[in-house]
Amino acid sequence: MSRKLVSFDWAMKKILRQKANFGILEGFLSELLKFDIKIEEILESEANQETEDDKFNRVDLLAKNNKGELILIEVQHNSEIDYFQRMLYGTSKLITEYIKKGDGYINVKKVYSVNIVYFELGQGRDYIYYGRTEFKGLHKENEILNLSKNQKDKFLVDRVYEIYPEYFVIRVNQFNDIAKNSLDEWIYFLKNEEIKDGFKAKGLDEAKERLDVMKLDEKARAIYKRKEENKIYRASLLYTAKVEGEEIGIKKGIEKGKKEIAIEIAKNLLKANMSVEFIANTTGLSINEVKSLTS
Repeated sequence: MSRKLVSFDWAMKKILRQKANFGILEGFLSELLKFDIKIEEILESEANQETEDDKFNRVDLLAKNNKGELILIEVQHNSEIDYFQRMLYGTSKLITEYIKKGDGYINVKKVYSVNIVYFELGQGRDYIYYGRTEFKGLHKENEILNLSKNQKDKFLVDRVYEIYPEYFVIRVNQFNDIAKNSLDEWIYFLKNEEIKDGFKAKGLDEAKERLDVMKLDEKARAIYKRKEENKIYRASLLYTAKVEGEEIGIKKGIEKGKKEIAIEIAKNLLKANMSVEFIANTTGLSINEVKSLTS
């Protein structure tokens, strides 16, 4: 079972820039890059400020991870024959933008360029492509040029390609909707704006909850917001009770009130035609308890 969610690119522009929602973006990037990503902040790039001369170079989202590396994510729906050049221009501009005047080249930022495209880019049968820079020998059977030990110690990387931008191209429309691994589960969401119940990829559970809420009408969203505020309020009461030595009495009152609040929220979500599963997940009630409210 699945429910239609808001699109990923809409979410990037509206909610993924909020620190509370970094987990969604971290999950997607961790599955794609194959190592755990921890986002430190969302940056505003000069490339995201339209000027008369540079109005077509738009950065959808630029993140900096806890290693100081830059991750550029762009979503493109309309066909662009020169999109490969645009990818190169985008990374090059970031590199020059984020090196201070007078800095040595050792301070050049590592850039990951993640491109989610919904048109036929190039020619190929796959739906995910990865590109990196390597130097191969012309006379030594394609031997790869490696870093010296001193360079590895100074740069804190093991391979030359780790210095240069790395590119990912996700051709969403070429995906056949068969999720064979956790990354495919994310591609399925990018294409269909749905997350199936059995999906386990990092960040998808949080995306399902957060992006599902964005589909609610104004009244139902207000109810959900009140539920989240009640969580904070209950946590505050518990902490206060513990400090004052009255934890047992307070907890009993909270548990009683919590059930009443959950039932009220569930009733309103049912009126808003939300699924029983979503309501149970949102309120903490069991599926049978939710179903009993419909009778």
